[in-house]
Amino acid sequence: MEGAGLVGKRILVTGGTGLVGRAIEKVVADGEGQPDEEWIFVSSRDADLTSTTETKALFEKHKPTHVIHLAAMVGGLFRNIRYNLDFWGAGFWGSPPCRSEKSLHPQRRNILINDNVLHSAYETGVQKVVSCLSTCIFPDKTTYPIDESMIHNGPPHSSNFGYSYAKRMIDIQNRGYFEQHGCRFTAVIPTNVFGPHDNFNIEDGHVLPGLIHKVYLAKQTGSALTVWGTGKPRRQFIYSLDLARLFLWVLREYDEVEPIILSVGEEDEVSIREAAEAIVEAMDFRGELVFDTTKADGQFKKTASNAKLRRYLPSFQFTPFRQAVKETCAWFNTNYANARK
Repeated sequence: MEGAGLVGKRILVTGGTGLVGRAIEKVVADGEGQPDEEWIFVSSRDADLTSTTETKALFEKHKPTHVIHLAAMVGGLFRNIRYNLDFWGAGFWGSPPCRSEKSLHPQRRNILINDNVLHSAYETGVQKVVSCLSTCIFPDKTTYPIDESMIHNGPPHSSNFGYSYAKRMIDIQNRGYFEQHGCRFTAVIPTNVFGPHDNFNIEDGHVLPGLIHKVYLAKQTGSALTVWGTGKPRRQFIYSLDLARLFLWVLREYDEVEPIILSVGEEDEVSIREAAEAIVEAMDFRGELVFDTTKADGQFKKTASNAKLRRYLPSFQFTPFRQAVKETCAWFNTNYANARK
């Protein structure tokens, strides 16, 4: 046993250098970690999770007792529309670090990641895995607000069906591992996450970080701010640092296999126009705001219920949206040279 009882939790975070991974790392470093927890943040540089061999070696090297599985290929609306097949399986952009597997097609590489992580966790006796899903997995045709019981009730929106179905399959695997092997594998479903260390690419990133970058450039050039779409679609945004704190709670306290939605309340849903206006205010942008209605809006809304979360954590305090936007914009301004964009 080599003193396994003395070690406590050894927590492996895949995708540890991304938006949510960096937020968890900061929250832990800022004092919300516990003395019996050892945190290990890994990225694609540490192992190619599409490789069964490399994934298994990663688990054998670090011997985690718990896993937070964040590694995923993510992108904004327009990237999803163009590359639904590549998004199937939620993997990484580009060639894998393991060049011997370079001949594999991108979509084939992507499919392997979740299966490798969950199976390696099972094989090495990991006590708990918390994977990260997305509200885009929910059916396009549905009633609102959506809740955890509705995930598999119909097809997702056509704009991102590849990514959505891939994420749904994690829920299926979690149930399978629990029913056959008693594994405590679960998943969280955040709404639109944003914050420091996001991907601020205008074309391929998500809407809010993309808008932050657009405002930054518009200020530099003195041009108008052009927002793609009508600005009418509505979204619930969650600050990455709030999500990180909730991840810690799920890892330590949440014992269900069924997923849980991590989101602000329905009353905190904002339109894309309102989000753009919050960024304009935070960045002190004085130019014109224009909406390019020739661009697709995507799904009009996907309002999620956080009633289940509130039953567990009735007093959890979310960072107010405009404050979180202001902090994110300040981080981007300070770290522009090194930000992902």
